[in-house]
Amino acid sequence: MAVIQHEVREQEQPELALGEAAEQLARSLPGHRVEILQGRLTATPPADGTHALALSWLGEEFGAKARTVGLRLVQAVGLWLPTGPDDYAIPDLSVVEADFRDAHAMKNCYAAHAFRMVVEVTSTNWADDLGPKVEDYAQAGIPVYVVVDRKHDQVLLCSDPRSGEYKNKVSHKRGTSFTVPDVVGIEMKLSVDRLLDGDED
Repeated sequence: MAVIQHEVREQEQPELALGEAAEQLARSLPGHRVEILQGRLTATPPADGTHALALSWLGEEFGAKARTVGLRLVQAVGLWLPTGPDDYAIPDLSVVEADFRDAHAMKNCYAAHAFRMVVEVTSTNWADDLGPKVEDYAQAGIPVYVVVDRKHDQVLLCSDPRSGEYKNKVSHKRGTSFTVPDVVGIEMKLSVDRLLDGDED
């Protein structure tokens, strides 16, 4: 009995560029937040209720004050990063210059100089918020980065980005509050418990 072997050639497909892969992933995973951090594609599922309530509370607290000093509060707006040719992040919440739309970089992302503060509330991607994003936001020169770290039950406040790193990193525990650094331009004290637990009203 003769065995006939067939050589099966896979149809050659062009390799997707990272940016194109991100767009394709975003289309195939509606509701997920797709980012490219240090050349690595990430997808985060939709937030839970406590995450959403913490952001809603911050939005209410910051929103009105931001407008009075010529700033705006925006959710899920892309931030173009200098860490790689395709790198970008989508912070949960950002305090930006009122004219931030003039700083459009690429796609739905804006240049870092328009951002005064970014806030991330951790979820399943907590390691990104506490690792690559600390480095990326510092390299981008974002003046203040706040991580509501639900994994470790604390809030990390990063400020004073110099030479690609935040010179000041302070962890705030439950039962305490901290003042938003002056460089943001909004005078405000934030409760760690409220940030971790969301709006309890």
